[in-house]
Amino acid sequence: MKFLNVIRMAVLLAILITTSSNSYSQTAEFEDSGLYLGPQIGVFKAADADNTYMTGGVALRIKVMEFLGFEGAVNYRQEKYADDRVTVKSWPVMVTGLLYPLPYLYAAIGAGWYNTSYSYNNSLLGLDYESDTQQEFGWHFGAGVELPVGEIGKIVGDVRYVFLNYDFQKFPGSEDRNANYVLGSVSFLFKL
Repeated sequence: MKFLNVIRMAVLLAILITTSSNSYSQTAEFEDSGLYLGPQIGVFKAADADNTYMTGGVALRIKVMEFLGFEGAVNYRQEKYADDRVTVKSWPVMVTGLLYPLPYLYAAIGAGWYNTSYSYNNSLLGLDYESDTQQEFGWHFGAGVELPVGEIGKIVGDVRYVFLNYDFQKFPGSEDRNANYVLGSVSFLFKL
């Protein structure tokens, strides 16, 4: 079930690739050096989180060469662990390098800084933990498609795997919590 959303996103990306117009051809000259900004939404499931969750934010993207681009994104996310005993809220700031083997297809690799707040449901834990805020660092990699929408912008969809280790306060059963997650996201980026 945890990879069902990833499969859905992969099918969506395959449909987008096969239905895209011929406006991007491999022989076209490099014209896409503009700056793009827009909303980003996604779904993610951390390995040991209780459920699948939504995330949202904003992304800024630039393609500096035919085969190289960069993205910066700021998002908000919230997830729960240990049967709602721990709530984690974070505001990831991610920087990603984009490599384009084809004009509409890219590989992504980058890093993120996560300003993360932990709150503990002490009535469920039977203990007395205080809320805590920490800064976490994580890595990610993935792939996606980037399709033009006329002259106004582009639709971007990708799937990324994020390596992230939360530092939970120690409570019974918290030692082996895995916070790595798969993120599927879609953005509509407007040309600036």
